[in-house]
Amino acid sequence: MGKIVRYDVNEECAYSGYVEAGDFIFLTFCVGNVGESVERQVEGALDHMSDRLQQVNLSLDDVVKIDVLLRDVWDIPVMEEVFKRRFKGNYPARKTISTEFAHIGGPNRLKVQIDGVAYNPKKLF
Repeated sequence: MGKIVRYDVNEECAYSGYVEAGDFIFLTFCVGNVGESVERQVEGALDHMSDRLQQVNLSLDDVVKIDVLLRDVWDIPVMEEVFKRRFKGNYPARKTISTEFAHIGGPNRLKVQIDGVAYNPKKLF
């Protein structure tokens, strides 16, 4: 078994943005376009996830599990339309949760956060 590598470590809040462990990459706190529409925030969160995955030579095609946190569950159809465009039928397993975010800027800023797990069968340790 290989070593565990932690990236985007946030010492102030005590978390890693993503962690490489064996054949898997665990991604958390993927957000983007905060303060814009839900559609733009879903796009931004997936862009953030994609940027992180590119750092370890992976893409959204390698994502096998996603947890979507939404401020308003009635935004699920908007999120699903973005997923259809971005994943093009290659959908990861998904769980969608409604939550209140404690985020800088107050309740009308952050509406979407996405966490995920990607599989990397190409990784050689």
